[in-house]
Amino acid sequence: QVQLVESGGGLVQAGGSLRLSCAASGRTFSRYAMGWFRQAPGKEREFVAAMPWSGGRTSYADSVKGRFTISRDNAKNTLYLQMNSLKPEDTAIYYCAVDSSRRLSWSVSASASEYDYWGQGTQVTVSS
Repeated sequence: QVQLVESGGGLVQAGGSLRLSCAASGRTFSRYAMGWFRQAPGKEREFVAAMPWSGGRTSYADSVKGRFTISRDNAKNTLYLQMNSLKPEDTAIYYCAVDSSRRLSWSVSASASEYDYWGQGTQVTVSS
């Protein structure tokens, strides 16, 4: 059974930091691209960041560039999102996802439709 479990969300003041984790189990995700998406109330799910199976070409939404950093520890089958200088508009449920079509590939996608495994999400709330 494939499972992705996010953690690390919470309530933080504007300007603060949070580190999200996504623990993967049930499959060797170390060979696949992974990403973070978020969904705010009343809005569509949007791309945040993604990275290929092994470091290298990370991709970020313009709204988070320079503030968020995606990373992974393949030995632990865990994906991370370090979020600094948080803003109220970053408030959303954050989801991690796996793109199993990109096995050992250096490319990543910003399209949610290309990701086929999803976690249940973790709430991030940034107060002003």
